[in-house]
Amino acid sequence: MIGILLNNKETVELEYLLKRELEELLLDLGDHRIDGIVKKAMEERYKIIFKMYSRFVHPKELSKYVRNSPRKHV
Repeated sequence: MIGILLNNKETVELEYLLKRELEELLLDLGDHRIDGIVKKAMEERYKIIFKMYSRFVHPKELSKYVRNSPRKHV
């Protein structure tokens, strides 16, 4: 584990970057044209970034980026 000290301006900037990355990942994960292997890597990245983002924001704000579980087609 690595610790980091950020001032308020840096915290706001990091929140913004994480939020934008989550939005992009959610959009791309919904794209059915993307290959399964690539989606798997994107899902792992989403989990990491979501955890990081959760350390900065209120749970109400975090709920906007909760991913619906993917449905399996039978």
